[in-house]
Amino acid sequence: MTTLPTGFARRMVDWQRLHGRQSLPWQNNRDPYRVWLSEIMLQQTQVSTVLDYFPRFLARFPDVAALAAAPQDDVLALWSGLGYYSRARNLHRCAQAVMARFGGVFPRRAEDLQTLPGIGRSTAAAIAAFCFDERVAILDGNVKRVLTRVLGYGADLAVAQNEKALWALAQELLPTRASDMPPYTQALMDLGATVCLPRKAQCEACPVSRLCQARAQGEPLAFPVKTRKLKRSSATLWLLWAVNAQGQVWLQKRPDTGIWAGLYSLPVFDTEAQVLAAWRQGQDAQYIAPWKHVLTHRDLHLHPVRMTGAGPSEPACDGRWVDADAWSGMGLPAPIRALLAGT
Repeated sequence: MTTLPTGFARRMVDWQRLHGRQSLPWQNNRDPYRVWLSEIMLQQTQVSTVLDYFPRFLARFPDVAALAAAPQDDVLALWSGLGYYSRARNLHRCAQAVMARFGGVFPRRAEDLQTLPGIGRSTAAAIAAFCFDERVAILDGNVKRVLTRVLGYGADLAVAQNEKALWALAQELLPTRASDMPPYTQALMDLGATVCLPRKAQCEACPVSRLCQARAQGEPLAFPVKTRKLKRSSATLWLLWAVNAQGQVWLQKRPDTGIWAGLYSLPVFDTEAQVLAAWRQGQDAQYIAPWKHVLTHRDLHLHPVRMTGAGPSEPACDGRWVDADAWSGMGLPAPIRALLAGT
């Protein structure tokens, strides 16, 4: 039986108001569109990166109606470089669902928010807590770390029933006053992002260190416990960098599933022979130095081959010629954009 620490929520709320992050552009407002957008962008992405994208996205899509009405290609283009592009596709689908199902108004309850594309349980709770004061727990990676350390919760979170039990404990720890939900929720996020770190627990700066079972045991880094690890994989991709006499580049739209789904890219092949056969009229094949592009659970070994064409021929694969001043505004994977830009 896990013992709940007395006064945990109160300490967290007081600490956030004095020491938590206050100046992030999506904070201190009750607009569910902005909160939702920030929550999706911040999934597996550093705050410093999101700070660049968030204002640009709002300038182009100031509300859910504007986002829903936009072509998906425009959304992916603005998202280009943030990675995890399924987030952008779900973002677009979610905006359309809010318009179609809820008349353009985000639902107030986490239970309803969770029915929308791309909104999981923790994201739904964050929106409901920040915008509507709903007493509902969040449990993202940072919060799991904070709570398992404070509670000394050593059950293996790779086991579904153990994670379910942690959700229940997180709910029991909530403040009793609904008005405390925004600062409490922010406090959990801030503590996990700035103090209670994966490889360094700064216990001297923690507002709940005296309540923390992991600290009392002298091994805060032992929590959380999760035995199942996702195995890394790798793939070798040959890229056809075809350029015609006008300086246009041949780009194809990737399928809706698989790597770089829905983005525009140089054509991708499995072998050197395939990339050379794709444009037999291409001249002066130039082998660009290959490099490794690291994704979360996969390494991509990229081998670009640049070829030029003098006549009207086209590569024997799907795609179209794109002007140099046009591709920069398209949704391209980060390594393809860097390659074409020469960086």
